[in-house]
Amino acid sequence: MISILKHARDRFYAWPGVLLTLTAVMWAGNTVAGRLAIDQISPLMLTFLRWVAVIAVLWPIYGGEVRRHWPEIRPRLPVIVALAALGFTGFNALYYVAAHDTSAINIGILQGSIPVFVLVGAFLAHGTRARLVQIAGVLITAFGVVVVATRGAPLSILELDFNRGDLAMLAACVLYAFYTVALHNRPNIPGTAFFTLLALIAAVTSLPLVLLEALAGGFQMPTAKGLLITAWVAVFPSFLSQIFYLRGVDLIGPGRAGVFVNLVPVFAAVLAVTLISEPFAAFHAVALVLVIGGIWLAQRTA
Repeated sequence: MISILKHARDRFYAWPGVLLTLTAVMWAGNTVAGRLAIDQISPLMLTFLRWVAVIAVLWPIYGGEVRRHWPEIRPRLPVIVALAALGFTGFNALYYVAAHDTSAINIGILQGSIPVFVLVGAFLAHGTRARLVQIAGVLITAFGVVVVATRGAPLSILELDFNRGDLAMLAACVLYAFYTVALHNRPNIPGTAFFTLLALIAAVTSLPLVLLEALAGGFQMPTAKGLLITAWVAVFPSFLSQIFYLRGVDLIGPGRAGVFVNLVPVFAAVLAVTLISEPFAAFHAVALVLVIGGIWLAQRTA
């Protein structure tokens, strides 16, 4: 039985498309959770508690693995701290703050910019040149995101006004793109150990943000509903999705993996329909075709 489960796990971990699609589903769930968390828990407290919950589960299991690989980790520790602080702490803190200050339309459009930042970052950091078909795939998926975000009226993007939340979301996208590109040079240690270390650093680097939130008067302890939201966020967007994303980047590289981020707004719309009974419009179907078609194009090159 153990060998059968191991074989099934190995086969599952060999399918980057499945891993990255599930990642997008969980991140879409994070979008819903971020909105549900309003008035239930303050954004920086949610960021802190999600990583505390993750490390409370993972460290007893994988802490020994982290210690065994310390000789490989120690020379790269400053880089690893930067990865965790920007990709885990910074991105989520800015995301939850942005959810309080900007519209769903703006968040959807800005989140679709991550693959563009990833391709630019991969070129600047590693000299990875995007082929024409990859660029076409990114543009098609980005257009699909715009269709979702503008509810089928893409020209309305010209009328959008940027506010503080828009700028926070744009900064979050840049941070996660940096994290994605930098994963290419992560230490050669098991993904579970690497993720456990990142989660530990994220929990530590989130604490000063909570203190700043308290000093600014925006701190709120979680309600019962806030605790349930935190638990869900810790298991799915914080743990499983990051493990799947790490594996996906290992298999196909940051540029091609980043394209799957464009699925997040589409899945977020689907979750909104199923969880809070929002109507499914024709433009959702059009956007879904565009996004999946763009991802298919972007995967056509090695």
